[in-house]
Amino acid sequence: MSELKIVFVGHVDHGKSTIIGRLLHDTKSLPQGVVDKVQRIADETGKNFEFAYLLDAFAEERQQGITIDMTQIKFSTRAREYLIIDAPGHKEFLKNMISGAANANAAFLVVDAQAGVQEQSRRHAYLLSLLGIKKIFVLVNKMDLVGYSEQRFRTVADDIKIFLASLSVTPEKIIPLSGIAGDNITRRSENFSWYTGGTLIETLDKISDVDEKISATLRLPIQDVYKFDERRIIAGRIESGSLKIGDKIKIFPEGRETFITELAYWQERDKKKSARAGESVGIIVADEFFNKRGEIITLSDDKPPKISNRLRASVFWMGKNFLSVGKSYKLKLATTEVEATVEKIIRTVDAATLVRQENARELKRNDVGEIIFKLKDKIAFDEFGRFQATGRFVLVDGYDVAGGGIVLSAQTAEFEGTIFRNGELSFRAELFDEFYYDVERREFTQVAETENKLYEVGDKIPTNGFSFNYPANFDIILLNAAGFVKIRGAKVDSIGQLEDYVFEKIPLMNGRGFGLKVNSAESFAEFLRRFKAIENVRELADFSNKYFFLNQFRELKFYFDYVI
Repeated sequence: MSELKIVFVGHVDHGKSTIIGRLLHDTKSLPQGVVDKVQRIADETGKNFEFAYLLDAFAEERQQGITIDMTQIKFSTRAREYLIIDAPGHKEFLKNMISGAANANAAFLVVDAQAGVQEQSRRHAYLLSLLGIKKIFVLVNKMDLVGYSEQRFRTVADDIKIFLASLSVTPEKIIPLSGIAGDNITRRSENFSWYTGGTLIETLDKISDVDEKISATLRLPIQDVYKFDERRIIAGRIESGSLKIGDKIKIFPEGRETFITELAYWQERDKKKSARAGESVGIIVADEFFNKRGEIITLSDDKPPKISNRLRASVFWMGKNFLSVGKSYKLKLATTEVEATVEKIIRTVDAATLVRQENARELKRNDVGEIIFKLKDKIAFDEFGRFQATGRFVLVDGYDVAGGGIVLSAQTAEFEGTIFRNGELSFRAELFDEFYYDVERREFTQVAETENKLYEVGDKIPTNGFSFNYPANFDIILLNAAGFVKIRGAKVDSIGQLEDYVFEKIPLMNGRGFGLKVNSAESFAEFLRRFKAIENVRELADFSNKYFFLNQFRELKFYFDYVI
């Protein structure tokens, strides 16, 4: 069996660290002398020996009596090896708890039998469901304090099952135990004569270690692209599925198709023909596309990821400042980083009580919200229910990780940006977007219209903007959409399919407002022929250089903190 990653979460006082300490002690997984050292420290400080102290490595933590860091410890049984992720329980350290739980194969929620289900218990259960951990176990601890009462165990178990059911989560098993006494940790106890289930260690050893990620659809987010001699190596970590030399692949969000010719390697002994989930890999493809960090590779026959610049998500907020409508954050999903603006807060949910508030303007710390984000660029992603790694993200506010979330769906609108519509024909264009050079960031930027605009035949259009100045009469040629729009007297005159377009001796531009170097019906026919013959990005660049004016109707503006 392969190593199993497990996370323990729970209220600060419910004995989570004691259970882990006892588990390590009873499986003889501690280094020589550790127990004696902890006993000596306890004697010197006048405290009773606690198994929790085996984990609290820092003096400050022992003094405060809470685990504030995230600890990772390996141990093994006859069945397999384990990696324990001990996530802190105090609500101020939820960031670390999420960091740990996100990588776990299974989770154990610790609940005090005497105190019952508390606010932090509910909050942690909500986070586990948000992180998509499917195998959740409940440990009802400190049964010694309630006289090993079956009735009390049933009451606490029913409470937690009711709450988990509201999150659409069914616990795999609920186990009564006592961490301090060692009952039901690695040995069965006579104190639980009424309990017929397995011990904690027996339950652990029965958890399936079948890696579902390996048999799943391929998802390879591009980490970087390296150039060695004549080779361009696309590097990344395979999040799910597998690949091999010869596989036909697609690269999103553009959907470019090619096939794998080689898997890169440093030494001959590292040479291989295939790779699978969990492995970092460098692939070489047949076609020389311009690939970049954040793109996602799939097999050609796989179900593709979603492509959009708007998404609907469930967010857990941990920031010092409230998440607010209209504010922008950096969204990091797999290897993608993109600016995300909060377009709407559909509802907020108190993670402990599940009380909801509709159409809020802000999301408070430690609450969950269903949010619609507008992204600066279109990205590739998945709904979290289908693929966790490409459906989970974090939000950065300034320099701090302020929230985490999962993608619920791609968000669509009736129309988005600038749309020209005539009956069933509908074409999107960007000719009213602004282009400028940011002197602070030293980069060229395209800013979309701040409002969605729909233009139909007879509607007046703007001809002047910050970076564009259009004549009253011109034609828009939409190559990718195979459509055209005729503007006469600064109004929409007609909208049609490109195959029906008749060239007139007036200025032409593409959907972004770039002029076209076409001056006759013959040159227009040649222009279309060459476009249809394009097979790769290099040919597209050559075509663009030949036919597009960047400065005929547009002027590249310089700005600093200019608001369009």
